Amino acid sequence: MGLLSILSFVWGILAVLGMAVGLIPFLGSLNYLNIPFAVFGLLFSILSIILSSRKELAIVGCILCAIAIFLGAIRLVLGFGIF
Repeated sequence: MGLLSILSFVWGILAVLGMAVGLIPFLGSLNYLNIPFAVFGLLFSILSIILSSRKELAIVGCILCAIAIFLGAIRLVLGFGIF
């Protein structure tokens, strides 16, 4: 397993955990920090997919970051960016 793949997988898990905390009422503004974190994780995961020999964990990290971005953005829209 490549170190880049493992790192992108861990980054994706952290992004999803941050998004999950942002789903708690009155903590939705945490997604203002989590979405850029997940975007950098997505870029890092794409780089890891390109450069790594073992791509499975990098693909999972990419999917997790994309989920965190998508659901975090929906949460910000539904909570009007505050709640």
